[in-house]
Amino acid sequence: MNLLIIGSGAREHAFAWKIYSSKHNVNIFVTNPNAGIIDFVTPINIDVSNFELIKKSIILNSISFVLVGPEIPLILGITDFILNDLDLQYVKVIGPNKLGAMLEGSKEFAKDFMIKHNIPTASYKSFNKETISQGIQFINNNPPPYVLKADGPAAGKGVIIVNNATEAISNLKDMLINSKFGKSSETVVIEEFLKGIEMSCFVLFDGLNYKILPYAKDYKRIGENDTGLNTGGMGSISPVNFLDDELKMKIKNKVIHPTINGLIKDKINYVGFIFIGLINVKGEPKVIEYNVRMGDPETQVVLPRIKNDFVEILIACADKKLDQINLDIDNDYYTNVVLASSGYPEHYKKGFKISGLNDVENSIIFHAGTSLDNNNVVTNGGRVLSIVSSGETMKQALNNCYKNINKINFDGKVYRKDIGFDL
Repeated sequence: MNLLIIGSGAREHAFAWKIYSSKHNVNIFVTNPNAGIIDFVTPINIDVSNFELIKKSIILNSISFVLVGPEIPLILGITDFILNDLDLQYVKVIGPNKLGAMLEGSKEFAKDFMIKHNIPTASYKSFNKETISQGIQFINNNPPPYVLKADGPAAGKGVIIVNNATEAISNLKDMLINSKFGKSSETVVIEEFLKGIEMSCFVLFDGLNYKILPYAKDYKRIGENDTGLNTGGMGSISPVNFLDDELKMKIKNKVIHPTINGLIKDKINYVGFIFIGLINVKGEPKVIEYNVRMGDPETQVVLPRIKNDFVEILIACADKKLDQINLDIDNDYYTNVVLASSGYPEHYKKGFKISGLNDVENSIIFHAGTSLDNNNVVTNGGRVLSIVSSGETMKQALNNCYKNINKINFDGKVYRKDIGFDL
């Protein structure tokens, strides 16, 4: 089987790594691969939003299976494009259609879906440039903290939480008038602040059946003790030690079941991963957001815990036979600490040589923003590497991450030293 992974970050490296270990004979193709996977995949250097070029690559390389990693191609409709093209009828795709991808493509759409299907979430109102005065009035009439979300995708950085009305109004104007997040902030959702501890739930859905994958917890802020700007994610841990059987049952009954039933009821063609960002508020789960793909940096700790052959899981999902899969999950802790470039998530420089990669022991290195320059691995993004370790305890796993991080160096290396601090 020839399989194409669309995407080039650490999540896609984790996908390729897991597929490469399959007992099945799979030739792996990856769009614009980073330096970590170039040795065992066939690169397809292409703009992933250019669907006609993707079609040509699929036909040229006899690709029969497509796994979509990032959200943007899904939001743009890559799944619809492939499934509706007569020349590509033989191709199977893991990823929802364009309507399903709206769960991530529009915060407003996702909120409306949750309200419609009685899924617990924060109360909210949406505003645009024409209704900004009402948005300002809404802020002034409600107590802090204020949560402002760009309606569209913003690489995990479109959420702003502030503690006073003046700052909230300033950010609202910056988003709506000054286009802080471009088209993504043409509409802004202002919602109730929920106090609790967050976690990530992952569900694989084939349109009929679903499997709940290992839960994880990620750390979005750039600074320690969860301070500073939101990023795409600076680390993650799985399993989540506060997640007991009672909370799992509440999540299943109050969140997962209504989500799956809502997709079916609304006739949304959804085959793929559903990320449910949850917050535990005094023992009650509430949904913060949906993503329509696996999360990054959580994929890097979720996939290693799945002992099954990942190719068999993907095929079962595409064939609507997930009910025939029994997941075998590793009970050890897996931890991921992200190495980023100085200045991330704002301005940062690229092209710095990375040393020490070959000195790492008992950890998996998933590359994110890396490339090759004269056979040297160099930085090529905000998030550069994910260092993943396992252990019988979370502390053991983290200690191994940090021990290996000390062996890796590049100019401007930034990472959080407190991943798991709240667990």
